[in-house]
Amino acid sequence: MADDVSPELVAFARTQAAHIAARTDVIEHIIAQNTNHAHLTLEEISRLDVHWRQQYGSQDSPLIHRLMNTPLSDALRSLQLRSSELITEIIIMDNRGLNVAQSSVTSDYWQGDEAKWQQTFLLGPGAEHVGELGRDESTGSIQIQVSRTVTDHNGHPIGAVTVGVAPLQF
Repeated sequence: MADDVSPELVAFARTQAAHIAARTDVIEHIIAQNTNHAHLTLEEISRLDVHWRQQYGSQDSPLIHRLMNTPLSDALRSLQLRSSELITEIIIMDNRGLNVAQSSVTSDYWQGDEAKWQQTFLLGPGAEHVGELGRDESTGSIQIQVSRTVTDHNGHPIGAVTVGVAPLQF
């Protein structure tokens, strides 16, 4: 974790990530997507990620549009808006590292090659990752990302959540 990020900001992000991870709608959406994506190969995941990246910033973006226009993404956007500009992004990921929902458009669809997913979901229940302070390509803001494993109601890991926060005066 970067030394110039206040402990209060990291605590805020941790609390937000924990609350989001415990939401019934988040758990239900991840479980549904895990079922739908159970048979995807790594090649198919890569192809989906390429499609997402090609659509990023384009008016013709059916894959992005489908994920951004769900009740869960709407709820995440609302949470971000109510944060007084502290939250810069919220990303929900499935057990393959693919986006399930997000508050703002991410630059890629597959997070499975990034620490936010590898250092949480792959490590199991209770795992948390606090990233370094830096400029995020998707949000264009200086932020730190706090991620944690999302578990089902039986405590089994099903995905991950990332909350990006900006180091404003806390």
